[in-house]
Amino acid sequence: MSGAPLLEVRDLSVSFRTQDGTVHAVDGVSFTVNRGEVLGIVGESGSGKSVTAMTLMRLVLDQNAVFSGEVLFKGRDLMQLSQGDMLQVRGKQISMIFQDPMTSLNPVYRVGWQIDEQLRAHEGLSAKQARRRTLELLGAVGIPNPEARIDDYPHQFSGGMRQRVMIAMGLSCNPDVLIADEPTTALDVTIQAQILELIGNLQREFDSAVVLITHDLGVVAEVADRVAVMYAGRIVEYGEVGELFRGPQHPYTWGLLGSISRLDRPRQRRLAAISGQPPSLISLPAGCSFRPRCPFAFDRCRAERPALEARSRSGHLDACLLSPDQKQARRAATPEAS
Repeated sequence: MSGAPLLEVRDLSVSFRTQDGTVHAVDGVSFTVNRGEVLGIVGESGSGKSVTAMTLMRLVLDQNAVFSGEVLFKGRDLMQLSQGDMLQVRGKQISMIFQDPMTSLNPVYRVGWQIDEQLRAHEGLSAKQARRRTLELLGAVGIPNPEARIDDYPHQFSGGMRQRVMIAMGLSCNPDVLIADEPTTALDVTIQAQILELIGNLQREFDSAVVLITHDLGVVAEVADRVAVMYAGRIVEYGEVGELFRGPQHPYTWGLLGSISRLDRPRQRRLAAISGQPPSLISLPAGCSFRPRCPFAFDRCRAERPALEARSRSGHLDACLLSPDQKQARRAATPEAS
């Protein structure tokens, strides 16, 4: 993982003008992804994960959207490319598995046609060559009897099989970067494991980078190399996956970890929950956005918006004003946060 990052996001912000005010969906997000690396982006619903992913692909086309920042892919700023130039990047060099395959697949076209259309457009294959490659892809992602299923429509597949079709489409051109937005949502644990294995195979075989967006920290622990924790449109903790799980530095991360059932501890009657609700992205609270829900907030949290920076010897970044000693003491007094 030496040299320049394959994908570098610098101070990306996305806001939407509405009748009620400006929605700050993504607020100064920065991260890098190296070739062969898996970056996990986690957070509650509404934290800005999917808007970030859609912006990387230049798929946020709302006329009321306002963008700032840079998205550098192989040194080129994707935010400055024309839509024509983005067509050459999207699908071939950067691909995306969307959250809901039923609404992402066109219901009036056969799944085989939807995959080989991309192969013909980006790889210049003939119809016969594209169909052969599509059959290989469907078999590779575990679709049984692909020769028969290639001409089926999306509604003829189960949820897990539709997700496999989306993965086949995403992998069809061997992209440099694969963005997977909640690829295991609503799937049972067996299918979830198979989907994650397929994504891992892509990473290993083609040395691709993967941006995995999820709310499931268990998935992140299994497959990610680094983790970005998002809250209210911002990254509040960012670092190596091992460091984050061994020594989380932000109270929000403690809350996320505390909501997971642990096999190495006595069974709890009820899992810990983060109190309150995420804030409105139109009217964020003063100071730290997590302050109204944080049991450890103090006066400075109301007056100062913490920057994402290295505050401890572990080296990873967090946006919390507590000192390292204060964090250690509070985590020790809150067992579910450790």
